[in-house]
Amino acid sequence: MEMQDVLVKLGIREENLGTSTGGEFFSAGELLSSYTPVNGSEIAKVRTTTKEDYERVISTAQEAYKTWRLIPAPKRGEIVRQFGNRLRDYKNELGMLVSYEMGKSLQEGLGEVQEMIDICDFAVGLSRQLYGLTMHSERPGHRMYEQWHPLGVVGIISAFNFPVAVWSWNSALAWICGNVCVWKGSEKAPLCAIACQNIWNEIAAENNLPEGISSIVTGAVEVGEWLTADTRVPLISATGSTRMGRMVGATVAQRFGKSLLELGGNNAIIVTENADLKMTIIGAVFGAVGTAGQRCTSTRRLIIHESVYNEVKEKLVAAYGQLRIGNPLDSNNHVGPLIDQLAVNTYLNAIEKAKVEGAHFVVEGGVLTGEGFESGCYVKPCIAEVKDSSLEIVQTETFAPILYLMKYSNLDEAIAMQNGVHQGLSSAIMTTNMREAERFLSCEGSDCGIANVNIGTSGAEIGGAFGGEKETGGGRESGSDAWRNYMRRQTNTINYSTSLPLAQGIKFDL
Repeated sequence: MEMQDVLVKLGIREENLGTSTGGEFFSAGELLSSYTPVNGSEIAKVRTTTKEDYERVISTAQEAYKTWRLIPAPKRGEIVRQFGNRLRDYKNELGMLVSYEMGKSLQEGLGEVQEMIDICDFAVGLSRQLYGLTMHSERPGHRMYEQWHPLGVVGIISAFNFPVAVWSWNSALAWICGNVCVWKGSEKAPLCAIACQNIWNEIAAENNLPEGISSIVTGAVEVGEWLTADTRVPLISATGSTRMGRMVGATVAQRFGKSLLELGGNNAIIVTENADLKMTIIGAVFGAVGTAGQRCTSTRRLIIHESVYNEVKEKLVAAYGQLRIGNPLDSNNHVGPLIDQLAVNTYLNAIEKAKVEGAHFVVEGGVLTGEGFESGCYVKPCIAEVKDSSLEIVQTETFAPILYLMKYSNLDEAIAMQNGVHQGLSSAIMTTNMREAERFLSCEGSDCGIANVNIGTSGAEIGGAFGGEKETGGGRESGSDAWRNYMRRQTNTINYSTSLPLAQGIKFDL
C-alpha cells in the first residue's frame, strides 16, 4: 500500500490537520511540517494549537467529564472495547504511519499498535475490577470502606519514539476510570496523534458520545507548558527526557497536581559466566539497535564477566556485521533512521566524547550516505569498550544505537556498576544460575523499576506496571494496579447505629 493511500485510509487530509475535541478539527495556529526520516520529505502540514484553541479544548473536556463520569465503568469499558476493535481494523495502516513518520521498523510499528490493542483489552476487564477495600471500624454500629473516583481531565504528553502506544497506555485506563483525556503528541510525529483521534472520533460518533472525552492539542513546548500549569488538569502524565521531567514535575507540584513521569533510561544487561550466550546476543543486539536505540528501555551498557568477555565481544561484532540498515518499511531491514538531524548530531557528539574519554570502538559508528540514505538520518550502530563505568558519557543517556561494553569479576561488582547511574528504568541479567538470578531480583540487586532474567531490557508486556526509579521519575503506567494513578481515593465511614460514638474513645456529651 502506498503511503498516500495509508493517509487517506486514516482520514489525514488538509482540512482536518489541527486541534480536535472529537468532532470537526479546528485551529488558527501556525503551520507545523511533519517530515519523515525515511527520505527527508514532508508528509503534511499541521496547524498548531493556539491559546484560544486550548481554552476551547479544556472547557469542552470539562463538560464531557460531567457526562462521562456518570456512565458505569463497565459501560465505559464497552466503548474502549469498540475502540480496540477499530484499532484492529486499522492496524496495518496505523503501523505503517508510525514506521514512516517516526522511522522505526515496520514490525515495530505494527507491534506498537498491537500494544494499543492489548491495553484496550486489559482496560475492558479492568472496568469491572476497580476495587476498594472494606475495613472493620473500632466503633460499634459502623462500617468503613474506601472507593475510587475519577480525577477529571487527564493531560498526556507523549514522546516521538512511541507516538501512539504510550498515549493508549494512559488513555485506555483513564477512560475506564471515568476521566477524559487531552493529549499533546510529539511535534515530531503529529500525524500519528491525528490518526488516533480520527479513529476515536468514529467510535464516539457511533455511540453518540459528547465531544471532549478524547482531545488532541498540537505544538511545541509552549502547548505542553499550558497543560502542566493548568489547575483544571489534575493529572499530567509525561513521557520524555529527565530534563523535561524536572520542569513538568516542578510545575505540577507547585500547584499541588499529580504527575506521572516516565523519563530517561540508561539500561544495562549483566552477562554472567553462566549465561546462555546465544540468548544473550539476541537480547543485547535487539535491545541496543531496536528503534535505532531510541527506546527509553534500549540497552546502553553490557556488563560482562571477565571469563566470557572476549567471546561475547566477538559474537557481538559478528552480529553487528549482519545488521541491515535502511528503509524501515522494508521488512528485510533491521534498523531504520534516527528521528532527525538533531538526533544525528547528538549521536556524533557522543561518539567523539566517548573517544576523548578513552573509549575504544570495536564497531565504528558514522552517518550513512548514498542511495537510500538521502535523509541523512541513517547511522551505524556502534560498540565501544570502556574500562571505567563512571565515565561521563557512559553515565549519560544518548538516544542512539551506541553500546558500551565493560568487564567485571564478581556479581557484587556487576550489580554496583548496573546501579551506578542516575537512571533506574530497566535492567537484565543473563544467567542459568538460580542464585545469581535471585540475587539480582532481591532488594540488594537491581534498583530499577524493571528487572529481567534471561531477556533483554527492551520490550514490556502491558500486564505489568511500566516505569522506573531515580531520574526515571518513579511513574507507573499500563498494567497491574497502575489504574490507581488516574483516580482519587476516598475513605468512607457509615454509622448505622442510634448513637454517635467518637473514635479513640473520646467523650463529648451535651
